Amino acid sequence: MWNDLKQRADAARENSILELCQQDSRFEDFSIKHGDLLFDYSKTHLKAADLDMLVDMAKDVPTRRSAMFSGEKINETEGRAVLHTALRNLDGGAVKVDGDDVMPEITATLKRMQQFADDVRSGVFKGQGGAITDVVNIGIGGSDLGPAMATLALAPYHNGPRTHFISNVDGADAADKLALLNPETTLVIVASKTFTTIETMTNATTVRKWMETVVRDPGAQFVAVSTATEKTAAFGIPSERVFGFEDWVGGRYSMWGPIGLSLMLAVGLDAFEEFLRGAQDMDVHFETADLAKNMPVMLALIGLWHHQGMGFPTRAVLPYDQRLSRLPAYLQQLEMESNGKSVAMDGSAVETVTGPVVWGEPGTNGQHAFYQLIHQGRTVVPCEFIVAAQGHEEHLTEHHTLLLANCLAQSEALMTGRSMDVARGLMAAKGFEGAELERQAAHRVFEGNKPSTTLIYPKLTPFVLGQLIALYEHRVFVEGVILGINSYDQWGVELGKELAVSLTPVVEGNQSADNKDSSTRGLVEYVHSLRG
Repeated sequence: MWNDLKQRADAARENSILELCQQDSRFEDFSIKHGDLLFDYSKTHLKAADLDMLVDMAKDVPTRRSAMFSGEKINETEGRAVLHTALRNLDGGAVKVDGDDVMPEITATLKRMQQFADDVRSGVFKGQGGAITDVVNIGIGGSDLGPAMATLALAPYHNGPRTHFISNVDGADAADKLALLNPETTLVIVASKTFTTIETMTNATTVRKWMETVVRDPGAQFVAVSTATEKTAAFGIPSERVFGFEDWVGGRYSMWGPIGLSLMLAVGLDAFEEFLRGAQDMDVHFETADLAKNMPVMLALIGLWHHQGMGFPTRAVLPYDQRLSRLPAYLQQLEMESNGKSVAMDGSAVETVTGPVVWGEPGTNGQHAFYQLIHQGRTVVPCEFIVAAQGHEEHLTEHHTLLLANCLAQSEALMTGRSMDVARGLMAAKGFEGAELERQAAHRVFEGNKPSTTLIYPKLTPFVLGQLIALYEHRVFVEGVILGINSYDQWGVELGKELAVSLTPVVEGNQSADNKDSSTRGLVEYVHSLRG
């Protein structure tokens, strides 16, 4: 399969994207609409026969998709179901794991969250100094990236306490955030399923000490998102303010449940429900649409075409939406932690490269930074443009018009490029002649014929954000199925964590570094010399 894909992709390099897009039916045939979302992949090297081959590669997706939605344990290395979709199953029926319907517990937890959020937002729940003005979410990875990204994305809908996020174990993160806050009116959410995550618990202890200097009962202003009730109780958090979730919800897929409490507090119950409904809408589309018109499936297949087929090592995610500035970082974890694997589900080595390097920044900022490499560098970077038709700032429509024009212009420029002949004409018009004309013109040549996709949505509402995040979640699933890997474990993060635990007493100076390699030993000794 992979050799056939590479051969077809190599042949497609000769295709002119510009010539393909001059065909009247190109846009219609190589784009998908779902509701008001549009995914356009016409600016790629794909022809109809290539597309047919890609869709055939997804033939196993429906079976695996049914297994996921029905609660089968598709996370085989950990023996777990994968049911983040159940957290937004607002209108669906029963979802069973080991014969038990999990929906009653999900619904009960959601109602508890709603009641608590309503109490905080209405002032019924107070801090020592009165109504809660600020919420601090302490987590890392999936307990931080998702809610932090979504809270920023939905800034126009904030009507509750201000929300802050502490994740890095670097003390600067906690110090800078806490310096702005009043402990008497701050609510702290500690998000750690096991309540043992070293970065999270270190920060939680620091924030508790900060609060203890003023607040008589700091535990009264703490909430836990965890299943470790004994540990949360020992930390001083009462059981009524502990919100748990099951092991069939992976961290990077968890913001639809209690991990999303900070988002619910910021935007309110109705907006959070719309967020869930948007994701549920994409779930239904993913379950029911034909493969060739299925947005998550096609988003995944285009990614495989570019990475595994054409060999492009990275993928740039370029949201032309300032409030989606954390989306690339969120997708880095979602995609690279899920599909950054080298072992197939059966334990054998995979036959191809797996996940690409995902990176990006919002437009138009990136245009004045790394777009130079994208346009004229020697490495081809497939670009995924994301943009809203309308912004929230109705008094600044000229800004959004310029934003849209820039977004559409960039994909056009990547496709068309600029030939040497055109560059010569431009430089001749400026008065250059002879060898200098040739030199100046060469610097202004754009190779062009570089692929991109564009995702357009009407406006960044809670519903649309839910659709977008679920779209990318399902993309990861489809890629994983075709690659034959488990997208839902993350053993690659474990070794560094284990070594950090063993190195801590060495860095502290309480244990010798003699059993370490010469490089690590030398680094530790230099750190000790600088720390005195």
